[in-house]
Amino acid sequence: MSHRSRAVLAVLGTALLLSGCSRDMSELESWVAEVKARKSREIDPIPQMKPYEAYAYVGENRRDPFVTSPGEQRPNEAGELTALRPDLNRSREPLEEFPIDALRLVGVVTFNSKTYAMVRAPDSVIHRVTIGDHMGQNYGRINKVSEAEVSLTEIIPDGFGGYLERPAALAATE
Repeated sequence: MSHRSRAVLAVLGTALLLSGCSRDMSELESWVAEVKARKSREIDPIPQMKPYEAYAYVGENRRDPFVTSPGEQRPNEAGELTALRPDLNRSREPLEEFPIDALRLVGVVTFNSKTYAMVRAPDSVIHRVTIGDHMGQNYGRINKVSEAEVSLTEIIPDGFGGYLERPAALAATE
C-alpha cells in the first residue's frame, strides 16, 4: 500500500468516527438544563469537634499501673491470688508450634506398658506423644491418652496479667 492510499484511509476513518459523534444531543441538553434549574438547598455546616483535653497522671510515689512488678500476683476469677505461669524456660516440643484444632489423632500404640498417641501435624508428619508431653500453642500438657482422645490441660492468659488452666482434648478422627 502506498503512502497516499494510507493517508486517504486515515482521513476516511477519522471522518467515519466523527460522524458517529454528531447524533441528536437534545435529550442530554434538556436533562442538563433540568438539573441546573433545580433549586439548591443549603448544606449543613460541619460540626465542630471539642478540643482534646489532656489528662496528666501524677503518680508521685505510687506504682505505675501499666507495669507489673516482679513477683506480683493478680487475683483470678474467684478473687484468689494465683502463681500459675507457663514454664518459659523449658525447650518447646515440636507439636507446640501448631494450634490444637490443626492436629489430628490418628492412632494409639502401647509399647512396654506405656501408651502413646500418634498425632498428625499440619505438615503431615506423625508424632508420637505420651502423658507429660506438650502440644498446642497454649502450653498444653497431656494428662491422659486413650483410644478415643488425648486429654490435656492448657495454660491460657486470664486477661488480668495472670493465667488460668483450661481442659482441652484431641479426639480421634475417622
